[in-house]
Amino acid sequence: MASRTANGSLALALAASVAGGCALGTPEERAERALANRAAAIHERVLTLDSHIDIPFNFATREVDPGVLGDFQVDLPRMRAGGLDAGFFIVYVGQTERTPENEAQARADAMTKFEAIHRMAEELYPDEIEIAYTAADVERIAGSGKLVAAIGIENGYVIGRDLSLLETYHELGARYMTLAHGGHNDIADSATPRENLGDAEAEHDGVSAFGEQVIAEMNRLGMLVDVSHISKAAMLDAVRLSAAPVIASHSSMHALMPHPRNLDDEQLRALAANGGVVQTVALGAFLSEVAARRAVEYRNIRGAFGMIPGQPPEELGAEPYEDYIGRIEALDARWPDATVADFVDHIDHAVDLIGIGHVGISSDFDGGGGVLGWYDASETLNVTVELVRRGYSEEDIARLWGGNLLRVWGEAEEVAARLGR
Repeated sequence: MASRTANGSLALALAASVAGGCALGTPEERAERALANRAAAIHERVLTLDSHIDIPFNFATREVDPGVLGDFQVDLPRMRAGGLDAGFFIVYVGQTERTPENEAQARADAMTKFEAIHRMAEELYPDEIEIAYTAADVERIAGSGKLVAAIGIENGYVIGRDLSLLETYHELGARYMTLAHGGHNDIADSATPRENLGDAEAEHDGVSAFGEQVIAEMNRLGMLVDVSHISKAAMLDAVRLSAAPVIASHSSMHALMPHPRNLDDEQLRALAANGGVVQTVALGAFLSEVAARRAVEYRNIRGAFGMIPGQPPEELGAEPYEDYIGRIEALDARWPDATVADFVDHIDHAVDLIGIGHVGISSDFDGGGGVLGWYDASETLNVTVELVRRGYSEEDIARLWGGNLLRVWGEAEEVAARLGR
């Protein structure tokens, strides 16, 4: 894409580290260099779209400036370095007790993140990144040499019970909304009920009557229905109720890792029959049992040091820092994190089960995502390298990296047009 050749060829730049002295080395080393070169060339040509990138509340401020290299997994320099053309930046608000005061705060928090994304694209870096409002915008913007920001909402709690807010958020650029998150809300049951919120195993036995209205209004607006995070019953309800294809914006495969956040084969087949797409997520705890165990132990270590989410270990001080690093090194030796290969195993399962046209890629960067080999946006090429290693064609890779999601987005726009949007 043009967005990656403004400062020279990405394929040449990224291949340089493995291409030096291509006639040297063992046959295996030469074959690996050739594969990496081929992958880099494909990566440069296809449009790469990550469907789930979280942002903090102070995003696009002096504290978290997306235009410079910082402490987060995604920023504009990392996107350029890794050849990541586009991403859905996420308006995430966590579930709280459903009171009028909390719902008002959820709406305010949502607006804080909408404003941050717009500030990044329209005030701070308008020459670098632009917001896409249509599927066609994504390709137009990427073709112009800019990076692409799309907007998704994670947790329908931000509308409370006010359907009119869907149109407000749509006008601000939201093009998908996850019906629920951790904990039930008024729209749908969650895959992970929250005991501290008083959740039973199920509240609505799927999607609520109000949730049916929400899905109908999302279809009217052309906003994609996102079924990640919701219960199996709610997911199957959403597929049945939606007039447009649905997406799972960041979920992996239950058959390989039986986590409640992952989709089982019945759900995957229902999603494919609906015309939708599952955006496989590179979050270790959803990919393997070992990585899930590691995540628990990692949280325990940070808790033992009294660290808050996002706090870098350097802030601990010299002696506690050394102790912390020692514990993390021991953790890595005992419970290694998931890898890009583990991630692509989940892609393989979905492709084998439901076909190449219904599978995509997401990171959940800065929301818990990241695996060895694709820990931040600068390492995005490594996913393409693994796909080439598995025998995926350039056409296949283009579909996985964004083509399938753009197809579904376009179909949602067509449904909205038929419904009189």
